[in-house]
Amino acid sequence: MAQSQAELVKALVDAGVHFGHRVSRWNPKMQPYIHGKRNMIHIIDVKETVKGLLLAKRLIQQTVASGKDVLFVGTKRQARHAVEEEAKRCGMHYVSERWLGGTLTNFRTIRARLNRLEELEKLWETGQIESYSKKMKATLDRERTKIKTNLDGIRKMERMPGLMFIIDTRREHIAVKEAKKLGVKTIALIDTDSDPDLIDLPIPGNDDAMRAVEIIVHELAEAAIEGKTGRGETKGIEGDQQPRRRSTRSAFRADDGRGAPPVGGEAPAGDEATGEAPAEAPAEPVAAGQP
Repeated sequence: MAQSQAELVKALVDAGVHFGHRVSRWNPKMQPYIHGKRNMIHIIDVKETVKGLLLAKRLIQQTVASGKDVLFVGTKRQARHAVEEEAKRCGMHYVSERWLGGTLTNFRTIRARLNRLEELEKLWETGQIESYSKKMKATLDRERTKIKTNLDGIRKMERMPGLMFIIDTRREHIAVKEAKKLGVKTIALIDTDSDPDLIDLPIPGNDDAMRAVEIIVHELAEAAIEGKTGRGETKGIEGDQQPRRRSTRSAFRADDGRGAPPVGGEAPAGDEATGEAPAEAPAEPVAAGQP
């Protein structure tokens, strides 16, 4: 359900999004996003949080509308459930259990493991697994469960995502490095102990408050759903407005046939360009004494 900006700010404050870490654990680069400190705990500026959230929603909506996907990453206990539920709701990819090294930079191997998962599931679907021994069934079941737990969220991801949303960049530092290496834009919910320079669009906030994480992920998922709606409308408009193009080959044939003689091999009666009759050949001179 859509809510106004005032309601959003109140919900974020009630959820404790403005509480940071202890003063001794802060990163000096987070100074522009810190309002002050109380009881040796930094207080995050909620204005900066809302500003970053609104910019992130706009970026996600534009990215999804352009045909690209968003990858949600959050493996900590406070964010795992929210990331999985909201990513499924908006039809995007997610990583909620563990970020495997090389998930983006070694995507070919990841796809090979997902193909292996499909092979194993086919054994259970067709009943062919019953022909294996009890020990082999247990081994294959463990392999299937392990692959599904780690890679089920990116099972339908056939190409690189256009955008990544990360919760707690200190914990997901490998994901941040891989995204930066491949040029994938990143949005992140960062606390006062994180480095905002590593992220393209930081959202300062408490990444340990479960309710605050749920609100932010929900808002970003809504932006992804709106972007999907715009994606369908954009395709329909482009399909209606795009003129029918003539193939180059047919145009060439048409141009080439303008000056060609008509069928039958006869020369044209007159000049096509001017419409004048062809000039007659000069008469031969008559010799003297001839009639």
